[in-house]
Amino acid sequence: MVELIKKLAQALDKRNLPYMVIGGQAAMLYRSPRFTNDIDISIGINPDRLNELLKVIDEIKLKILTDNPIKFVMEKMILPTIDESGFRVDLILSQTQYEKDAIQRASVVDVQGIRVRYAIAEDIIIHKIFAGREIDLEDVRMIMISNKNLDIELIKGTLKQLGEYTSIDFISRFNNIG
Repeated sequence: MVELIKKLAQALDKRNLPYMVIGGQAAMLYRSPRFTNDIDISIGINPDRLNELLKVIDEIKLKILTDNPIKFVMEKMILPTIDESGFRVDLILSQTQYEKDAIQRASVVDVQGIRVRYAIAEDIIIHKIFAGREIDLEDVRMIMISNKNLDIELIKGTLKQLGEYTSIDFISRFNNIG
């Protein structure tokens, strides 16, 4: 999976497509490892640049898991793919200002000589509180235990904004972690 992440990073950088690794792969930077069999990449482009993303997919030999990728992306803002070894790669088009800011904040990590952009711990927490599944909330618990210098104001401020947009009380969900 590391080789696939490296190939993705190189191909996205080559085309100047802003991105960051999110989800379980990113969470493992900030907590003890756990099994995850997929890669989630947040890509800061509008759908009008989808052809560039399709070139990346072709270049690194990912198989698109939908019959009509353009229509699917326009409806769902995600493009599900799989590589030849069976690893799922979800490419998520990030449209909101929060997502674009998070990509700008992403941390560059050297992965065996390749620069890979990973979401910072605070943004992983925000994504996982938003998702709200038990496995996501457990990731949040472990990240908070392992990282004592988190920017809680950034987390709570963003969760408050997301809550106003969705009418979900993400602050309470965050405060109940423990």
